[in-house]
Parts: sequence; structure tokens; C-alpha cells
Amino acid sequence: MLARRLARRVPCVTGIDQDAASIELARRQDRDGKVDLIRGDFLTYPFAPASFGMITSVAALHHMDARAAFDRMSELLVPGGTLAIVGLARSRLPADLPWDAAAVVADLGCRLTRTCWEQPSPTVWPPPLSYAEIDALARQALPGVRYRRHLLWRYSLIWVKPVRTGAEAADSPPAT
Repeated sequence: MLARRLARRVPCVTGIDQDAASIELARRQDRDGKVDLIRGDFLTYPFAPASFGMITSVAALHHMDARAAFDRMSELLVPGGTLAIVGLARSRLPADLPWDAAAVVADLGCRLTRTCWEQPSPTVWPPPLSYAEIDALARQALPGVRYRRHLLWRYSLIWVKPVRTGAEAADSPPAT
């Protein structure tokens, strides 16, 4: 759904997923063929470095090694490119109890007012990292990242890859 919505606004959108059922469903729903859909592993697919102006990830990061994913996303973004992640994390009690209680109430409200969407993808539950762990890891891997906790058991990360000036590029080795 996100890839199709993005394709309405930007000229080139690529979606990648390892799950065959998810890719097939996406192809059936992309009637205009505006999204380049790839069945593959994001961490190993041979995308060229610095080939994306924006990378988005929705409820996918917990399916892979988060540090490896952050490194790969950073490698694939052009300088000045944006990374936007909406993810799921594991609650740690009692610290996350207020968020979880609010999420239960919000979820009940959503179930009463909206239809549920059944997705075909495999699920991972509970996610391997807690909210605090994903926040700390993101801050380490993506300096300057903005982390936000949301209702319905979600968090978001927004990061803009720094643009190295001529002087900075000459004084330091390329980022790996």
C-alpha cells in the first residue's frame, strides 16, 4: 500500500520483500505497474550504493538484524537522503506499561470503528528488540536520528543522511 501511494508522488518506487505471497499481492494491486517489485532480501540484494533518495520501512525492521539493516540503509541512501521507519518493538514491563495500556484502549477503538486488514506476510512476535534497545541502536548507527514512540505498539525513526562538504570529504575517509 505504501509503495503504491508513494508512486503517485515520486517518479520511481522500488518495493522489496522476501515473501512470495506479499510480492504477488502487491503485483495484483499495482494495476498501473508503477512500482518495481522485487522478491529478494533487502540486506543482500545488489542495489548500487547511494542509489535511493528515500528509504521507507514499515513493520519490517524486526524481521532482520537491525544493525545490519541500518548500515545497509545508510549505504543505499544518497547524501541528503531520508530514511523513514515505522517499526514494532518489544515492551519491557513495568517501564512500558503506560504505553501498552494506552495502546490496548486505542486498539479497541480502532477495532470498533475500522475494518481489519489481513496481511499475508509472516509475522514475528514478539519483536527481538525492546523500544529502549531500538532507540539506543538507532542513535548509535544513525547519528542525529529522531525517534518517536507511538500508540498501537509502534515507533518511528526519521534520519537524513549527512551531506559531506568538500573539506569534510577531503579530511576523512569515506563512510563504510
